[in-house]
Amino acid sequence: ESSFWYFGINAGIDFNSGSAVAISNGQLVTGEGCATISDQFGNLLFYTDGSLVYDVNHVTMPNGTGLKGNSSSTSSAIVVPLPGNTNQYYIFTVDTDDLVYRNTEGLHYSIVDMSLNGGTGDIDVFNKNINLLPITSEKLTAVSNATGDGFWIISQFQDLFYSYELTATGLSATAIISQVAPFVELI
Repeated sequence: ESSFWYFGINAGIDFNSGSAVAISNGQLVTGEGCATISDQFGNLLFYTDGSLVYDVNHVTMPNGTGLKGNSSSTSSAIVVPLPGNTNQYYIFTVDTDDLVYRNTEGLHYSIVDMSLNGGTGDIDVFNKNINLLPITSEKLTAVSNATGDGFWIISQFQDLFYSYELTATGLSATAIISQVAPFVELI
């Protein structure tokens, strides 16, 4: 799933040969956050800067504009497959306000269905920009859960870490909240 990386200004890397090969066919123009996903065979599926989503043909995916991420966010987006479903992927996004963090719109998700648009994917309009957390920092990650049948999606604000579990049954919209020092003061 990580055979391709698209980032920066039209930059990319293809790892399919076993070595890093520079490619320049990407459409991203971002100084910070981005995410790319390939299928289990290393075939590119789509990539995003958290605001726009590009398909395998490097064109904007239907409904692939206006996501609530921001290319200036350090971790603007992360793509996580729905366990047990080879057609659905969650794009989690966090935005930023470089001057006042409290102006952010928070953590959101959108669902991509790869069975649509001739197999190049489409964002489900009924599952686009669904808010999970009203305020967060620019930080976002995902890790496998302990049982290996899902993922934890984690974001942070000040000294609180919000973890949401994604399994084959879907996403739990109720966060597990962990408080961990230090308190990071954000204005």
